[in-house]
Amino acid sequence: MLLPAEKELRAVLARFAEARFRHDLQPTGRSSRELEETSARLCALTSTGSVDQALAAADALLEQLRAERRTAAAASRALAA
Repeated sequence: MLLPAEKELRAVLARFAEARFRHDLQPTGRSSRELEETSARLCALTSTGSVDQALAAADALLEQLRAERRTAAAASRALAA
């Protein structure tokens, strides 16, 4: 599976959170469409079928990316020493 770019994943998560918040505060037809669109984008980006699965997958992907960064930083420090 291709991993999405961290920046793109974070941007979609932020748009989803904003759409969810706006829709929960004052539901309208527009907020409903925006929430549906961002939910679909998040599911597509994480290759999942539901928002709950997408959020869990996004968390796992972000943790994987953090772990890879830590590993790369440690290797860089080791080479510098």
